[in-house]
Amino acid sequence: MRDSDTPLPLELALTIRHDGNGGVTDDLDHAAALEAWVRAHPRTHPAPDTFTADETDLAAVHTLRTAVRTLFAHAVRPTPPSPADASRLLPLAEALRRLNEAAARTPTVPVLDWPDGAGPVSHRQPAPGEGADLTATLAHATITFLTGPDRERLRACHAPRCVRYFLKEHPRQEWCKPSCGNRARVARHHERHRRAG
Repeated sequence: MRDSDTPLPLELALTIRHDGNGGVTDDLDHAAALEAWVRAHPRTHPAPDTFTADETDLAAVHTLRTAVRTLFAHAVRPTPPSPADASRLLPLAEALRRLNEAAARTPTVPVLDWPDGAGPVSHRQPAPGEGADLTATLAHATITFLTGPDRERLRACHAPRCVRYFLKEHPRQEWCKPSCGNRARVARHHERHRRAG
């Protein structure tokens, strides 16, 4: 079981990837794949090892992922979105509606805290006894990500055949990984020679 420091919304977006043949593939193409993904990302569920998914769960995650990738495309503007999203983007209002509806699937209750030497404060927490909703967890993580400082580092990789989003780690970073940088340089080299020849 692995779980990285990569934000959950980015992990979800990365389940759409280049298929090696000029198209894209979906790592969450069936319920068993979603179960495996949850087990590999235990932050998504309080009991990842016993999580079971059905077609309804899969459809809900796909719906949310489309909204997340649309919001990522909006966040990276004015640069273009991932090529995987160019023809699949939702209107912004629809992406926001889907995200907020998913986030609302976790009922919350007000909780009062009264620390020594301070006044009372309230906050909201999930209602006791309620089962965790995977899409609500992912939606909450997306809201936290998009309203936090990492949003400014979000980029779409524009190397040939890449459809990934990534967090820019240093000022000169242009691609999600070194292999994408190599592909981009080779493509530029071939294009220069094609024009010259």
